[in-house]
Amino acid sequence: MGWAIKLGTIAAPCGALLLAGCVPQGGRAPERVSPDPEPAPAEPEVANAPAAPPAWEARPVTPSATSVVASSYVVKPGDTLRAIGNLTGAGAEAIALENTLAPPFVIQPGQKLRIPGGRYHLVHSGETGIAIAQAYGLAWSDLTALNKLDEPFVLRVGQRLRLPGNAQTAQPSSADARRARAAAFTIEIGDILTGGEPALPPGRQPVAAVVTPRRTLAPTASVAAPRSFDGRFAWPATGKLLARFGPVGKGLVNDGVDIGMPSGSPIVAAADGVVAYADEAANGYGGLILIRHGPGWATAYGHASELLVTRGQKVKRSQVIGRSGQSGFANTPKLHFEIRRDSKPVDPLPLLPPR
Repeated sequence: MGWAIKLGTIAAPCGALLLAGCVPQGGRAPERVSPDPEPAPAEPEVANAPAAPPAWEARPVTPSATSVVASSYVVKPGDTLRAIGNLTGAGAEAIALENTLAPPFVIQPGQKLRIPGGRYHLVHSGETGIAIAQAYGLAWSDLTALNKLDEPFVLRVGQRLRLPGNAQTAQPSSADARRARAAAFTIEIGDILTGGEPALPPGRQPVAAVVTPRRTLAPTASVAAPRSFDGRFAWPATGKLLARFGPVGKGLVNDGVDIGMPSGSPIVAAADGVVAYADEAANGYGGLILIRHGPGWATAYGHASELLVTRGQKVKRSQVIGRSGQSGFANTPKLHFEIRRDSKPVDPLPLLPPR
């Protein structure tokens, strides 16, 4: 079952259940954003490189938000929404939302725009949504909801994110306080899928995937997801179904299915895709692999004892991506498997072939 990842400490189990993870029900449904048109060529790879840290650890964020007073602005000849956002500090995206402007966000001379007040973080190169949220002591989901972010969730260098009122104003001054903030910050699978990619520089597109785990993309590279998906999934492992999708009592849910099998059994990709995350530092899940399959679709594979793929690697259906185990909070050797649509978990069983 699904666990939240806690940075700096081990996440506490939900309730007193000794199952491999439960998360509260709930979610959000922000508006949709158009994906980038084409992936850029792959960045230079490093042969035989050690596993890179999670992308959100590659560029720590310093909380340096600026305050903007609510005001109005009259559009002048030659103005663009981006230029007005930079001038006022509110950001083009926030101004468009405030004035219900629709793409392609055409503005006219003489038009009066409302400039929304608040505190705004300027996104810098290599920063991820998760790192930004952690810096301000926020949940990433609060940032996505306030800024109406949705698939593909890729931030842009120079973009200004509006912060909720409960955002922390500064980085803790002591090491103990910084550790305490990190320990209180949790990450769920949905957060990795929506806030785990580094911001794109102006004019750049996400880079193409690599084809071998021996060649690693830089953690600051934003990796392109597949552009299409045929909608067909295969079983990721062979074994006994230990737990199904859905409520397990006391307001808790299993976000996927749990499949029991001996440690060291092969885990295979349920469909073609690109690895979005592969790390053994995810408390609760243990060894965890996330694969993107196309517009909005992703799968998760938890409690692995061995990871055979790396972030940014292209994989094929039924390719072995890891070995099963009892890592994280698993109480027996097994695979925790999830299918997600637009970052939300869905019941895998109707989408898998009959066994």
